[in-house]
Amino acid sequence: MKLISFASNGHASYGLVTAAGVVDLGRRLPEKTLRELLAAQGLPRAAEFATAPADYALDEVEHLPVIPNPDKIICVGLNYHAHVQETGREETPNPVLFARYAGSQIGQGAALIKPRESDMFDYEGELAVVIGKEGRRIPEDRALGHVAGYACYNDGSVRDWQKHTHQFMPGKTFAGTGGFGPWLVTADEIPDPSRLHLQTRLNGQVVQDTDVSLLITSIPRLINYCSTILPLLPGDVIVSGTPGGVGARRNPPLWMRDGDVCEVEISGIGILRNPVRNEA
Repeated sequence: MKLISFASNGHASYGLVTAAGVVDLGRRLPEKTLRELLAAQGLPRAAEFATAPADYALDEVEHLPVIPNPDKIICVGLNYHAHVQETGREETPNPVLFARYAGSQIGQGAALIKPRESDMFDYEGELAVVIGKEGRRIPEDRALGHVAGYACYNDGSVRDWQKHTHQFMPGKTFAGTGGFGPWLVTADEIPDPSRLHLQTRLNGQVVQDTDVSLLITSIPRLINYCSTILPLLPGDVIVSGTPGGVGARRNPPLWMRDGDVCEVEISGIGILRNPVRNEA
């Protein structure tokens, strides 16, 4: 299944994407958000509407971030060998983690916002893992059973602010910089995320291209590690890391500018497409 969070005429809901359009599940089920549906283990009930008449054409709705209100967004840094090499850093035995806030996210088609304070606005295409079942200290061999599904993510990074301190957070959670979409593809359609292929394009130019199998810390290990720190809850998001090719490490640097279009495409999921706009 493909599931989205969306707004129509000022009303927020979530739905099932079918060949005919969007089936509004918020009208049909007691759970009013996708996060609530996951918490109620409601994916089988959502699947019952796969042949229901569509309420909207896909292009009639405003895409919201796949999970607009996650309890936590855990981002992983330096998780592909090529990205570690281009930064000049050393690989670490445990994953590099930082947080992003829900208010920094945007959905499919919405503008990535280049803040007034910086001209160093960079792209980072990544695979997002959405948790579907709560767990603490989840064993690696059972970790994928806690996944609801997968989506594309663009961890837009304000590089000069990222370097203000030893912590990444200042440059990683500016308003309107985290693209999350276009939808959640449920885990039954992606039994092995390591087989996925990720590509990022800026104005049609391929700038990142990798197999997810090249992650340094695998998806099951990330779930195990993060759930050891605190329980993972339905709707939580793990943004698994970006491959080599980021704009900051090119010569000359390649920054996202007003009027650009950035796309993150992952096989089996789809294309997250966002224009870039200067902050008003």
